[in-house]
Amino acid sequence: MGQVFGCVQVEQSSVAIKEVFGKYDDVLEPGCHCVPWCLGSRVAGALSLRVKQLDVRCETKTKDNVFVTVVASIQYRALAEKTVDAYYKLSNTRAQIQSYVFDVIRASVPKMELDATFEQKNEIAKAVEEELEKAMSAYGYEIVQTLIVDIEPDEHVKRAMNEINAAARMRVAAKEKAEAEKILQIKRAEGEAEAKYLAGLGIARQRQAIVDGLRDSVLAFSENVPGTTSKDIMDMVLMTQYFDTMKDIGASSKSNAVFIPHGPGAVQDVASQIRNGLLQGNASEC
Repeated sequence: MGQVFGCVQVEQSSVAIKEVFGKYDDVLEPGCHCVPWCLGSRVAGALSLRVKQLDVRCETKTKDNVFVTVVASIQYRALAEKTVDAYYKLSNTRAQIQSYVFDVIRASVPKMELDATFEQKNEIAKAVEEELEKAMSAYGYEIVQTLIVDIEPDEHVKRAMNEINAAARMRVAAKEKAEAEKILQIKRAEGEAEAKYLAGLGIARQRQAIVDGLRDSVLAFSENVPGTTSKDIMDMVLMTQYFDTMKDIGASSKSNAVFIPHGPGAVQDVASQIRNGLLQGNASEC
């Protein structure tokens, strides 16, 4: 019905191009307009003023000869004040933008190594945006934003990078583990040394107490029993300790049996053997 009466409706955020007998005449803003087709007027087409997005995948190689796929996202829109240029000067806007993106990326990335490519994504995006802005402004388009959303190396390169990273982390972990084991061994050795030192002090004190006790016993026995010598007293003490030891061995069910020559007439020999053994042990310690 609108065409019969020569009326057209232009949607919001868009404009229409009016021609008269095939020649540009006017830009129709959003709303209702009278276009008398009987007088040669017609709507040649519509142009959206909304922001559009174009994703471009570009394969190139870095300075260290690694092939990567750079994914760029271009956000652009037509300028209302340059509607005529945007409609008439370009027949394929997306293809034109894609060509400029390819040209800039393939000129920038080969100057960088692979690691620098990941670190300088913003610089690549800035270079693409500047080139597009300079080129597309002449055709009535504005570049709103340019983003480098992804950089994909070759699958073999990606796997090798992951292996290098894993090996480096394992090396650090092994170093830390070795340091921890070193600290444990040092602390364990310090603990053992301290324990042995304290055990030595205990043994020394024990022996000193035994010597003091024997000395006191010999002096007390000599005073209470006239006519006894120090040798007689020591023989008696040694024999007493010997029989106490035999009693303890026999009372324990888990002790090993010790067989030595023994008899009533051999008590003197046993005392001599024990005394000689003690004297030899003291001589070797000195």
